[in-house]
Amino acid sequence: MFSRIARGAAWAVCASLSLWAVAALAFDVRIPWLRTPLALGYLAGVVLVYVRLRPRARAHATTVAGFLFVLAWWRSLEPSNDRDWQPDVAVLPRADPDGERVTIHGIRNCLYRSETDYDVRHYDKTFDLAKLATVDLFLVYWGSPSIAHTMVSFGFGDDGYVCVSIETRKEKGEAYSAVRGFFRQFELVYVVADERDLVKVRTDFRHEDVYLYRLKVTPGVARGLFLEYMNRVDALYETPRWYNAATSNCTTNIRDHARLYAEDPRSDWRFLVNGYLDRMLYERGRIDTSLPFEATRERAHVNPLARAAGSADDFSERIRAGLGD
Repeated sequence: MFSRIARGAAWAVCASLSLWAVAALAFDVRIPWLRTPLALGYLAGVVLVYVRLRPRARAHATTVAGFLFVLAWWRSLEPSNDRDWQPDVAVLPRADPDGERVTIHGIRNCLYRSETDYDVRHYDKTFDLAKLATVDLFLVYWGSPSIAHTMVSFGFGDDGYVCVSIETRKEKGEAYSAVRGFFRQFELVYVVADERDLVKVRTDFRHEDVYLYRLKVTPGVARGLFLEYMNRVDALYETPRWYNAATSNCTTNIRDHARLYAEDPRSDWRFLVNGYLDRMLYERGRIDTSLPFEATRERAHVNPLARAAGSADDFSERIRAGLGD
């Protein structure tokens, strides 16, 4: 029985490694016309190994060696800040700290006429860390209720809000693919933007459901988290990094930034299936628990408020009406 389980496990591992290697060649080879021949050639090679090599352990070892060769090549692929970017991610933000004040350069505030028709605008703004009072979490649903896009917004009192969305930095003509997101297809970008940009494009033009939660954090935690974000913004300005749908995405990066400040650092499956992240935060008391969870979630739905607010200067205040501070 044990030997059967071991043989089955060996087959499953080798099959998984081979499929990953085929996909990596099909997606990440930089010369387009070489991708399919190399991927099919690798697959044919794996089949030939299992047809010709005996004993079976030797075939497994050869398969693993082939995977390691592809993995070494794949890890050598370097991200870049020098590509023909889509206009909305062509400008990287950067932060300039000066004592208790931080100037953010390149805050985005696009003027949208549709999801794909927009004017790209940026501005610089200086924030006083002493005024940093709130940290809010947006959960954005575009399809499955199990998966959401997460954004974090920092509130500086009468200085307003600045929102950060961790995304793929797409080139012109490139579209996001959940499968390709597991490979080295997209660079990572921290979009630092006005909420009228990041929220309204989702509520008004992509017709996604957006939920807003006030996180229960101390001023010290809010400050530390904001500076963590700004450090990463500056780091990406200098040195690009790859996005990865499993290990470096919108939620895993938030988790990594918050880990130093979390009162409850336990891992949870909802960091991966992040559509249920709000329920996890509710259970841990990190968002308002004065109402049953479903009522809290219903109150957090900002789509009607965002549409009604239009492009008003007090957009951020309007979408927080009834937030339950």
